[in-house]
Amino acid sequence: MTVDFPSFLPPLALVLATLTALALLISRDWRWSITAIAIQYLAAFVLVSISWPLEMAIAKMIAGWMAGAILGMAMANAPEAWESKELAVQSARLFRLLAAGTVFIILLGIAPTAADWLPGINTFALWSSLLLMGMGLLQLGLTTQPPRVALGLLTVLTGFEILYAAVESSTLVAGLLASVNLFIALACAYLLTAPSIEEEVQ
Repeated sequence: MTVDFPSFLPPLALVLATLTALALLISRDWRWSITAIAIQYLAAFVLVSISWPLEMAIAKMIAGWMAGAILGMAMANAPEAWESKELAVQSARLFRLLAAGTVFIILLGIAPTAADWLPGINTFALWSSLLLMGMGLLQLGLTTQPPRVALGLLTVLTGFEILYAAVESSTLVAGLLASVNLFIALACAYLLTAPSIEEEVQ
């Protein structure tokens, strides 16, 4: 059973998806980034619920929150992994915002065509999915730090899940995608904690 949300919620979810994607791109504080990814999954829950049964949408949101919690605990134990020379100066953050503006411009050209390919998809879900995939790919292209790479991958995957929900409602695939979210978080947590574990063993 899908949920009929108030009409203002899908546009609000699009706004939240945009703001959280930007926050992940320019944030210098890992706490803000974990908060942003949690809000991003809440926005995705609203958009996925348009097409998927409520139970599947909730499971997707909880899996995302669990992935965020895993990353948060790992970064709390290795906060230096989040420190970035790439964002040490204001001009670097300005460059990322300009790059994000380029993504928006590209979306203006892609979205109408994508809407023709997927005539049944909600407009706000379409824009949110393309935006998150674009911003996630941008994040992946601008960093090599494991936590930022993980958050970029989770953002891309969230965008894909919103788009996938509009065309398919397979429980098996939904479970697989939730598992991929958790695997990405666990892999990043391992990369962050493995050096300290090795030092303790030695």
